[in-house]
Amino acid sequence: MTVESLSALLPYMILGAAAVAVMLSISFYRNHNVAAFTTAAGMALAFISLPIAGAAGTRQVTPLLRADDFALFYTGLILVAGFVVAILSYSYLKSRGNRNEEYYVLLLCATLGAALLTASTHFASLFLALEILSVSLYAMIAYPRTQSNSIEAAVKYLVLAAGSAAFLLFGMALVYAETGTMDFVRIAAVRNGLDQSENLILLVGMALMTVGIGFKLALAPFHWWTPDVYQGAPAPVTAFIATASKGAMFAVLLRFFTQVDVHTYPSLFTLFAVIAIVSMFVGNLLALLQRNVKRILAYSSIAHLGYLLVSFLASGPLAATAAAFYLVSYFLTTLGAFGIVTLLSGAERDADDIEDYRSLFWRRPWVATLFTTILLSLAGIPLTAGFVGKFYILAAGEASARWISVIMLVINSAIGLFYYLRIVVAMCAPIPESTENTVGSRSCATAISLLGGAAVSAVTLALVWVGVYPAPLIRLVESLVTGRAVLP
Repeated sequence: MTVESLSALLPYMILGAAAVAVMLSISFYRNHNVAAFTTAAGMALAFISLPIAGAAGTRQVTPLLRADDFALFYTGLILVAGFVVAILSYSYLKSRGNRNEEYYVLLLCATLGAALLTASTHFASLFLALEILSVSLYAMIAYPRTQSNSIEAAVKYLVLAAGSAAFLLFGMALVYAETGTMDFVRIAAVRNGLDQSENLILLVGMALMTVGIGFKLALAPFHWWTPDVYQGAPAPVTAFIATASKGAMFAVLLRFFTQVDVHTYPSLFTLFAVIAIVSMFVGNLLALLQRNVKRILAYSSIAHLGYLLVSFLASGPLAATAAAFYLVSYFLTTLGAFGIVTLLSGAERDADDIEDYRSLFWRRPWVATLFTTILLSLAGIPLTAGFVGKFYILAAGEASARWISVIMLVINSAIGLFYYLRIVVAMCAPIPESTENTVGSRSCATAISLLGGAAVSAVTLALVWVGVYPAPLIRLVESLVTGRAVLP
C-alpha cells in the first residue's frame, strides 16, 4: 500500500488507534476523565486529518473502500456527531457514578463503523462496517444495565437488526448472482450491459437491500423499533443513533443507488417514492399522539428521513446538494435536541416527559431559548438551518418535477409544526403555585454540565448561523458532494 493510500485512510486509522488507546488505558488505569478525553481527542484528530486525506486525491483504496470527497464529507459529519456525543456522554455518565470507561471504546468503534460505511464501495466492506456499527450500538443502548427499559430497547434493536441484516444479505446475494460482482462500480457497469427492461432477480435483490437499509434509516414501514429504542436508550446514545448511524446509511443509499441509477427502475423508484410519503405521514401523525419527548423526536426523525428521500428521488447536482445540506441541518438540530434532554436528565432517569419541560423558560431561560431555537429549526422556520434545508429539498423536487412528493412535504411540514410548538408552549407555561415534588421542578434541580451546555450552545449557534448565512456551507457542499464525488 502506498503512502498516498495510507494518507487517504488516515481519519479511519486514527479512530481505530484511539479505540485501542482507550482500551489499553482501561487495562492499566481506570479513569473516566482519561477515557473521555482520549475519545474526544481521537475524534478531533481524525477530523483535523480530513484535509490531509483529501490532499491524497480520490483513490480506490483496495476494492473495498473509495476515499473521495463524498466519503470525507460524510465522515466529517459523523466525526462531529461523535465528538458532541462524547462530550454529552461525559456529563451524563459522570452523574451515574459507575465505571463507564468501556462505553468510550464502544463509541469509538461505532463511529469507526459509521465512517467506514461512507467509504464502502463493495458489499463486503459495507456489511463489515455495518456490523461494527450495529454490534457497538447493541451494547451502548444497554449500557445502563440496571435499567430495565434500556435492556428491553437493546433486545428489540438486536432482534430487528438481525432480521434487517438477513434481508440485506439476501438482497446482496441476489444482486451478486445476477451480476457476478460485489463491487458497486462493476455492478453498475454490468447492469448497463443487461437488457434495459427490469431484470426480476436484480430488482428483487435491490428491493430486499432497500428493506435492510430502510430499517437502519427508520423509514416507514420499517420504523417500529424507533420510538421504543429512542425512549429506552441513554439520551447521548439516542443522539448518536439518530445522527451518525442514519447519516452513514443514507450515504450508502446515495452512493449505491446513484451508481446503479435507481431512476431507470420504475418499480424501485415508485417503491422509494411511496416509502418517502408514508414515512412523512407516519412520523408526523404518530408524533401528534405522544407526550414523551424522546418518542416525539423519534417519530420526527422518521418524517425527516422521508423529507431526505425527496432529494434522493430528485435528479441532478441540486439533488445531491440538497441532500447533503439537509443532512447537515438535521445533524445540528438533532444533536441539539437530544443534547437538551441529556443536560436536563438526572441520575435516576432521563428528562423525556413533556412535563419535565413545563415552565422551563422561567426556571432556566437560556436552556429553554436554545431548545426553542432547535425545535423551530426542526419545524423549518426561517433564519434557521432547517428552513434552508427544506427550501433546498423543495427546489430539488421542483426542478425534477416531483410534484406529489413536494406537496406532501409541504403538508407534513405544517403538521409537524404543531407538536414542536406544543413543547414550546409547555416551556413557556407559567410556574404553578405549588412546585414542590413536581416532575418539572425535579428536572430543573439537575445541575447543568458546563461542557455539555457549551456543546449544545455551539450546536445551536451553528444552526442559526447556517440559517442566516448559508453561503459558505452551500459552496462546501457543492464542491464535495456533486456528481463527481458520487459517480465513478
